[in-house]
Amino acid sequence: MEPTHPTFGNGKICCIQIPAADVKKSAQFYRNVFGWNIRERANGEMAFDDGVGEVSGMWLAGKEAETDPRVMLHIMVDSASETAKSIVSHGGKIVQPVEPDAHEITALFADPAGNVFGIYPHRSGKS
Repeated sequence: MEPTHPTFGNGKICCIQIPAADVKKSAQFYRNVFGWNIRERANGEMAFDDGVGEVSGMWLAGKEAETDPRVMLHIMVDSASETAKSIVSHGGKIVQPVEPDAHEITALFADPAGNVFGIYPHRSGKS
């Protein structure tokens, strides 16, 4: 039997709210860079499901961007270096570049609204 998504369970991270100056621009950025599914809720809000259908969320217009987050969220990617290029080409900025020789290969980026998140390649991926 095929697994269903999302997986439900106590303690699972299930919803992320992302500040956005321009919700449509932010939605397009995350769709283009990370392959997120963008959908419109019944109330007209733009929402998303991550690239594997496990985490959902929405953008919050009128909220200040998280430019210095105290809790760092990383998005898993196939290739940190290729994703960094895609981030820049779709209107984001790299705020901490990929360090291929580091113990943990990560990078930090700012989305079009200025929110800072990390990218992290899974073990079978490339730096």
